[in-house]
Amino acid sequence: METATYTTAKGRPREFCVDEALAQALRVFWSKGYEGASLTDLTDAMGITRPSLYAAFGNKEALFRKALDLYEREKLCYMAQALDAPTARGVAERLLRGALEMQASDCEPRGCLRVISSVACGVEAESIRDEVIARRKSSSDALIARFEKAEAAGELPEHMNAEALSGYLVALLQGLALQAGAGASFEELERLVETSLSVWPTK
Repeated sequence: METATYTTAKGRPREFCVDEALAQALRVFWSKGYEGASLTDLTDAMGITRPSLYAAFGNKEALFRKALDLYEREKLCYMAQALDAPTARGVAERLLRGALEMQASDCEPRGCLRVISSVACGVEAESIRDEVIARRKSSSDALIARFEKAEAAGELPEHMNAEALSGYLVALLQGLALQAGAGASFEELERLVETSLSVWPTK
């Protein structure tokens, strides 16, 4: 566990846990998006001063990228695991149920950090938006590659290709996140998952 040192207003050096501070920053970004999270919001949640934030993490943009790394590593770990499912339907089920489990958590913000931050539109946030879109494309490319294997194995209907099926699943996952962020109940989200799986086009 990494620690960093900061100086209080009275000049006394104190240590703080970098990992815990980053986890708190993630919650702020996840709740408010990149643009909506002010430096005051972040330092208050992290329990540190602005100079300490800059010293430990760099600027706000660098902090967000570190928070996004943490989000993908801990909150989206089910996505990489889902690609190992033996069938295209298995991939879809693992992704949808993994997303449902994450959105159902009472201890985390709802919605998707990558969806929230991809709609950032201010000049300051352009590089962040580009970063989020690039990461999302990387995930999408991995899903397309997995469905191409399913296509080669004859799992997909003749009228459908891997890219179209991937786009369909991504749209379902984004819709689930948006509805969760808008306050949908677990039961409503679960019905969405079950309905999606009932009409999934592969066996």
